[in-house]
Amino acid sequence: DRTLMVYNHYDVQPAEPLELWTSPPFEPARRDGKFFGRGVSDDKGHLTSRLLALDALLDQGGELPCRIKFVVEGEEEVGSRHLPEFLREHRERLRADACLWEFGSVDHREVPVLYAGLRGLTYVELSVESAAVDAHSGIGGSILPNAAWRLTWALASLKTPDERIRVPGFYDRVVAPSARDRELMAALPEMAEEYRRRFGVKSFLKGLTGGVELRLAEVFEPTCTICGLTSGYQGAGSKTVMPARASAKVDFRLVPDQDPAEIRRLLRAHLDAGGFSDVKIADLGGEAPGRTDPDHPFLKLASETATPVYGVPMQIAPMIGGSGPNHAFIEVLGVPIVCAGLGYPDTRAHAPDENLRVDLYLKHAKHVARMIHAFAEAPPGTTVRR
Repeated sequence: DRTLMVYNHYDVQPAEPLELWTSPPFEPARRDGKFFGRGVSDDKGHLTSRLLALDALLDQGGELPCRIKFVVEGEEEVGSRHLPEFLREHRERLRADACLWEFGSVDHREVPVLYAGLRGLTYVELSVESAAVDAHSGIGGSILPNAAWRLTWALASLKTPDERIRVPGFYDRVVAPSARDRELMAALPEMAEEYRRRFGVKSFLKGLTGGVELRLAEVFEPTCTICGLTSGYQGAGSKTVMPARASAKVDFRLVPDQDPAEIRRLLRAHLDAGGFSDVKIADLGGEAPGRTDPDHPFLKLASETATPVYGVPMQIAPMIGGSGPNHAFIEVLGVPIVCAGLGYPDTRAHAPDENLRVDLYLKHAKHVARMIHAFAEAPPGTTVRR
């Protein structure tokens, strides 16, 4: 009588820089209780662990206790551009009561954490072309426009040193965390020292030192991040050249109720008003933020069925800082979404030596099997959708 949707993706991030991998990224390797390779954690390990759970259920009972529908796409890492349209076109075929999302993890305490929402994303490439060719810096340095300077001036206009994003209208739709959000975030563990150790930093932005305010800022504040800069000569030694072209990849992490398309429009207007109409904007993808009620019965079911596997229930957090197309599933299919998975703090998704722990791979399969049983066997009349 019930249908569980399972969402995963099979595309992966680029493996570069290749020289930082201990073993080749596309030649799977197993060592020290871990499995290494690009995509083993994000996201193929999650997909195959769930298939393992279904195999176990079929071996045990001969049939599944409820209907399972998989949606597995190949564009998640580039913004799932075509997925919302696919969901709208096949709404009836994809009808479900709940959805198991593509990822999840245990934290540094080995406690599984369930995230009830994901931030949105607008990803753009800004580029400037100031001349037809690079010029000798001694000839053109005082009379010709420099693409690298133009771009860095434009980038500097986006954010103040106190981290305030200067694009007019950027914060207009931002919804502040609720009292319930603050309560759930306060119940999460202190992360300041863990982040200092993991990332090798001595301090945090805006004078934050830890506590609930650090955790709230991490997921409930929108961002503007320069992800990469390219211009001119960057090889060994010197080359006195004035670059004709410069580009930068920039992402904006969005919070409820910001809209990716609106953010791009505001960005264009801001650059034009600042005299940077020559800076081109290429849209590299985006998605809206999406949330499930953290007190939804399906999230409670997922949390409780983790107990026999991990020894503790999943701890529910209202948001995670990352992004994904969950908004489309929530808005188009109307399903509550649970994030549960096999990641851990050193899984290194998107980085060299991406890995999964074999013990967590098996634990996730066991959790999924229990989750499916509980989902199918809930007493008649139990609210799964809300």
